[in-house]
Amino acid sequence: MSHSTSGQPPRQSMMRTPLGRVRGTGSAKQGSHHWIMQRVSSIALLPLTVWFIFSLATSAGMDYAEAIAWIGHPLNAVLLLALIGLTFQHTASGLQVVIEDYTNQEWLKIALILVVKGACWLLGIAAALAVLRIAV
Repeated sequence: MSHSTSGQPPRQSMMRTPLGRVRGTGSAKQGSHHWIMQRVSSIALLPLTVWFIFSLATSAGMDYAEAIAWIGHPLNAVLLLALIGLTFQHTASGLQVVIEDYTNQEWLKIALILVVKGACWLLGIAAALAVLRIAV
């Protein structure tokens, strides 16, 4: 008896439901991870962004020394570092989803994702080091 490429006899594979024929051939469930991480980082960024905008609005007119002292305050430094880390993580994750959805060539998709992640890491590290140099 000959078998089809799915390992099932031809007649039995034809009798399977459409769901049964495609089960196990789809996504590796990484899309749901990205979706959840985007939501979690969005929720975490909301209060941090409100704090940051409020801080900027209330610090209008600060001179350089006052701004350095504000950044050097431990609570402000920690919140700034959290804002920086989450912002770049959220940006990299969001751009990765866009690249995966709209780039057809696999080599280009991988290259663009690596460039975006590398740029986000470098910019995030640079921003974090700037805050740490002031705070420490």
